[in-house]
Amino acid sequence: MKTLRSLLTKHIRPLENRLRQRPEPEPVLPLRTTILRRRPRAAAGTPTAMLSIACPDPTAEEKIRDHYLNIGQRMVRQEDWEALSELIYQSDEKRELTPGFMPVAELLAYGARADVIMAAEHALLDGKPAKGAPLLAGIEALEHVLAERPRDHIVGAIVAQAHMDIGWAWRGTGWDAEIPERNRDAFAAHFDRARDIVAAYPGKDYDSPLLAATNCALLANASQNEHRIANHYEALIDLNPANPRSMRALGNHMLPRWFGSYSGLELEARRTASRTEKIWGAGGYTWVQFDAIACDDQACANLDVGFFIEGLHDILKRRPNAYTANLLAAYCANSVGQAFSGNDHADQNRIQIAECAHDIVRDHLTELHPMIWAHAAQGFDNNLRVRSPARFAASGREDAMRIITSLFSREIAQGHRIVFTDTGPQTIPA
Repeated sequence: MKTLRSLLTKHIRPLENRLRQRPEPEPVLPLRTTILRRRPRAAAGTPTAMLSIACPDPTAEEKIRDHYLNIGQRMVRQEDWEALSELIYQSDEKRELTPGFMPVAELLAYGARADVIMAAEHALLDGKPAKGAPLLAGIEALEHVLAERPRDHIVGAIVAQAHMDIGWAWRGTGWDAEIPERNRDAFAAHFDRARDIVAAYPGKDYDSPLLAATNCALLANASQNEHRIANHYEALIDLNPANPRSMRALGNHMLPRWFGSYSGLELEARRTASRTEKIWGAGGYTWVQFDAIACDDQACANLDVGFFIEGLHDILKRRPNAYTANLLAAYCANSVGQAFSGNDHADQNRIQIAECAHDIVRDHLTELHPMIWAHAAQGFDNNLRVRSPARFAASGREDAMRIITSLFSREIAQGHRIVFTDTGPQTIPA
């Protein structure tokens, strides 16, 4: 059996030592096709003061997530891996989700590796490590825990995810042409080590969404055909169909830019809708297409927009809470409604989806979640680095107030004030 030191020697240490010494390459101009995003700011004199809506800070969802993250982080700092592993196992087995669809097991697992990830991200803040930065100290500590608990698939998932997180810290979120070679090499090395770890826990032997999600996360550095990609995600979705995040990830990876095709995307969206109909109605189709059509012009043009909008309504019926209302309103009004490309079919579909924001806000919105709106403006990029959460949230609130105010422009023009209550917006004479 390989020792811990031999694993690190083979996969990471010589690479990162070499990377420190490699000269920075000349920048390469990126080659990419993007959707033009028009995000007009409020004109002078826009009567946002005529709109009143509660803006809790933190939101109930944020409190719940922070609670579980802190538990995972605290238990690792106390080196109580036995209890942490059991807690994550129980949450994973029960398929526990927050009201915002986040698996509790994944929150605990992230808390467990948070110190290691934050140290790596800080060291790589400028895209390359500072001289003498202890890049391996944290991951070595996690590898030691794994060496002591080799049969514990929960610990295996945590360590594998830590390697992938560090890999993403090296790579960043740019297109390949923008990424220095040394950073791509480090990304690949950490993913190779994560893949070796996950291989020790065959998915068929474990009834674990956490492990299945870890396996799917490895696809970011894979070269597999679309059928295997779809099979990986199908297994994950079937393990916990109430979690739409796996459906959204499936749609993203079914794009041609990753491992799929437009026809494959449509097929998997319909297959997922059929398998999850008892839980989501038509929502399965919507969740799979959700991120794909927001970032890909042709995917949006190909969309069955009627089926998609039916899914939006079914999601709101089945999860009528403040998080869902903000997520779907921000998505329709900002992620899709503020993006135009010149493709007539895509833009026509965007207009129809954007119009859904009107009913979502009027029928379902009771409070404002600025962070959701801020992420919506950035295409819900999971790897987005937010340097100032306060400013980021403020930008989301500004967008939300501008957009929501525009939805009530007729009432405001008539001299009314819009006040959001627990039962929705009320029109009050100014």
